[in-house]
Amino acid sequence: MSKAEVDALYEGTWSVGLDKVFHPMDRNEPARKGALKLSINPFLIQHRDQIILFDAGLGDLAEESSTQRLLKNLQGCGVDSSDVTDVVISHLHYDHFSGLVRHDDGYPDLTFPDAAIWVNGDGWTQMRDRDGNTDNDTRKTLFHFLDARADLHFLDRESTPFPGLKTQVIGGHTRYSQLLEYTDGETTWLMAGDNLGRRSAILRNFKAKYDHDPDTSHRFREALRERAGSETIILMAYHDSESPLFRVEKDNRGGIRTVAIPNAHDHGFTS
Repeated sequence: MSKAEVDALYEGTWSVGLDKVFHPMDRNEPARKGALKLSINPFLIQHRDQIILFDAGLGDLAEESSTQRLLKNLQGCGVDSSDVTDVVISHLHYDHFSGLVRHDDGYPDLTFPDAAIWVNGDGWTQMRDRDGNTDNDTRKTLFHFLDARADLHFLDRESTPFPGLKTQVIGGHTRYSQLLEYTDGETTWLMAGDNLGRRSAILRNFKAKYDHDPDTSHRFREALRERAGSETIILMAYHDSESPLFRVEKDNRGGIRTVAIPNAHDHGFTS
């Protein structure tokens, strides 16, 4: 069985405060006081005849953010936008799916015109109720464009959209946050959106106030820590600034540590 090639597609790093505005910053600097430091890393999986993205990036919605950077990252991996067969979205926050739409000439267009877009069905309904009539024109336009033009496929609480992929609603960060799990028969890759946004989260015992349900997120990380230490799993941390691909192994004192996993390709934006 052929082995999947997996890459984290680093788009940049931003500091995000209570105003929820993304302020660009250097990858190696600390966040502003009272703000979160968020790097953006969509994940590319190439296996057999499928080219899959887990989440689609921030797109054109923030300063120094552009779908062009995602497309250049893909080109560095030998992938054109029309080659992408599937985009699977972990949850419907704009920093995870806005890259589905590009604005090269000032008008919206599908970034991945031939891709099936997989989202949780209940989450999309919730988003329609929330953002379909919002006063934020940018978000309303983006939602309605995708709702009308994208090849949307709606996932249940547990789904197997195609061979190798499983999705499961785990809640926590948002009500309908999903665990995305892909296997090539030898290795399994797990991506849980912001329930495991950074590599350090797997090592810490904490509850995040910004989660929809902090207790659920906490329980999920505890269960994942146990699983990742005993199986052949590579974890994907979408917001990590250093090593978004990593595995967990047990140390000689009964604890665990994380080990960085390199990209399959050097796509040009690794630092």
